[in-house]
Amino acid sequence: MRSKILMAATIVVVCAIAGCNRAETSAETRKDVSAARQEAGKDLADARLEASKEIADARTDAADGRSDAAAAQKQAAIKVAEANYDVAIARADADHKVAVEKCEALTGADRDACKSASDAARDAAKSEAKATLDRSKT
Repeated sequence: MRSKILMAATIVVVCAIAGCNRAETSAETRKDVSAARQEAGKDLADARLEASKEIADARTDAADGRSDAAAAQKQAAIKVAEANYDVAIARADADHKVAVEKCEALTGADRDACKSASDAARDAAKSEAKATLDRSKT
């Protein structure tokens, strides 16, 4: 009895491992990429809408006739930079989702390399966005 349970457990583990390393069919990959693109597009549109609201608020604040026009202008520029940062982060995340879905068509080391490259591209885009934001605040 014990050996039957051990054999069944071994078979389940082997099947699970084999299933994790199988490439998606091209139809599955196309479907997943399409879904990721749609979700990414929505996320990016939401970020752009929020950014445009922030920019409008910043411009309104700058035009409200504050006593220190230079400080108001600087604050408005920072709000615009922060809004642009949010959009850049949303774009990096959206591009990453799509890229990872494309990696699912690969197997083994190729899949791992693809995902690593996707992660590196996202991290680089986020670092650049942060650097741009930091430069605008100085």
